[in-house]
Amino acid sequence: MLVSKRKRYLSGPDWVINTLDRMMKNATCSGNMSQIVLMLDSPLDERIVRSGLDRFVKQFPVLEGRVARDLKLTPYWKIPAAAKRGASLNVLRVADGPFRESLLPALEQSANSRFAGEREHLAFHLFTNSERSALAMTFDHRLFDARGAESFLNLFQQRLNTTAVSEDLVFTSSVELTQWKKKFLAGRNVNRRIIALSRSTPRSLPLQPGRDKALRYRLLAFTERETAEIYDRAYREAGYLMESPYLLSVITQTAHELFRRESGDGTSYLIPVTTDLRQGRDPLQEIFFNHVSYLFYQIPAVEAEDLKTLVASFKQQMYDQVKAGFPRDLAEASLLTRIAPLPALGRLLHVPLKGKMATFVFSHLGKSSYQAGAFMDKKVENLFHMPRVPVPPGLGFFSNYYQGRLNLVISYLDDLLAEDDVDMLEAGIRKRFGVSPA
Repeated sequence: MLVSKRKRYLSGPDWVINTLDRMMKNATCSGNMSQIVLMLDSPLDERIVRSGLDRFVKQFPVLEGRVARDLKLTPYWKIPAAAKRGASLNVLRVADGPFRESLLPALEQSANSRFAGEREHLAFHLFTNSERSALAMTFDHRLFDARGAESFLNLFQQRLNTTAVSEDLVFTSSVELTQWKKKFLAGRNVNRRIIALSRSTPRSLPLQPGRDKALRYRLLAFTERETAEIYDRAYREAGYLMESPYLLSVITQTAHELFRRESGDGTSYLIPVTTDLRQGRDPLQEIFFNHVSYLFYQIPAVEAEDLKTLVASFKQQMYDQVKAGFPRDLAEASLLTRIAPLPALGRLLHVPLKGKMATFVFSHLGKSSYQAGAFMDKKVENLFHMPRVPVPPGLGFFSNYYQGRLNLVISYLDDLLAEDDVDMLEAGIRKRFGVSPA
């Protein structure tokens, strides 16, 4: 059953993301947001950028929607008939000199900024000096996943010089109140997996009490030559196109050094990893909302010393979960959670693993959905993501590949790691990748 264009029923993954958003608003300075950054080779004209973004954003009333429930209590995204505001664009002048050094603290601040109200889910930030510029798009994860946000920017670039209204994007969706047997069978399979994971207590860094904490970031931006070397090493260690298990293995082995410094319980590492559920349909229909699920990797801490053991284990776990259809089952089963209020669902997420939801989180986007090499006629030198990692665990590693360059961003809660801890993580990752220090 389809509904009007002003209703987009939320999927199971959408509702999980909404739950994480509420949890993060309770624990940190803002919600479940992320940020894409375009590094440009020359300054952008503020007036032209503002005009172009305004014209584009006004085509999408969905950007001013909010969560509501219908008479059957099914949550949906209530879309207004028309957009009332243009793009939110904040402009900051960055000091002349080394651009990246001046830019990163400013990007950290924009990634932690709250939206202006419950109807705002997108904000742009333009950073510029006399020689360079960067554009950051901060987005609400309830409305975009990372690949969808890249596709939204790509659509902007494609339609930059047109006045066509984006009527070809459809936001209606099925209410998904049928095939209950299928959903309960999926739930049974997911429950079995969670029970298996709960037999070992995962290690996690201790969270300090307090609220309104900010997230901090460390960017590891590799050159094209370094990226080629990393991928060659990944294919030798893990196999062709197996860079994701290799990257995760390197990160886990490096994180193991950090956890050896910490006291406390826990005998394994538990890592949720996002996986894309898009099936190559019309990409215009898969820009908004969440089209992802998760794989869950677990490794005994005593096995984290050896890279080959990690690679073999993560490859096998990936194969087993995909073959068993776990990501699809998780997405299907999570439809059953939509009846639960967000506070109750948040508490339920803590139960199976005694409040330790993960050791850290990991995501590798691979090839970017932003296909252009330029943005508003300025060359894009690099593109990377700065997600606000869920709390708990308060630590995440997020990588992407753009135009021959690999980026890895470490996202962590402000008081969770000291600066020398992050230095150690960066040095360990670079050493295992076989590239020199920055």
